[in-house]
Amino acid sequence: MRISFVAGFGPIVRDVEASRAFWERGLGITLEEAAPSYFTNDDLEGVRAFALWPLDQAAESTFGSAPWPADIPAPTTWMELDVASAEDVGSAVAELEAAGHRVLRGPHEEPWGQTTSRLLSPEGLLVGVTFTPWMHDHDHDHDHDHDHDEE
Repeated sequence: MRISFVAGFGPIVRDVEASRAFWERGLGITLEEAAPSYFTNDDLEGVRAFALWPLDQAAESTFGSAPWPADIPAPTTWMELDVASAEDVGSAVAELEAAGHRVLRGPHEEPWGQTTSRLLSPEGLLVGVTFTPWMHDHDHDHDHDHDHDEE
């Protein structure tokens, strides 16, 4: 079997209104009700990277050390939502905090040049609001070098 692409992704929600407050009103992803309580967006650009991310590495990236803190529910899924610039990561975090969402790690530049921030969704997804320069420099080009120096 050869998978061509990720056709869909989304959380399984327990509280529809809390999830809409986070994804639609908090993160600005336009959603339409396609069926009762089933909200969708079929126009959002897709996944540029699919990866298995060990929990201890996610903890290191989020909190600066492993293991994952016992007082915060451990996520089972991660996703990153890229914005147009590194500065936009900071603006997005400010908007999310102002809306009452708990940011686990504010904007910062990773050693590999990506600007990231992290928070948990109501469903327990580890969500990054990020700026990934090489994904913007080469629109839809999947052959890039993650270790190159950014200009």
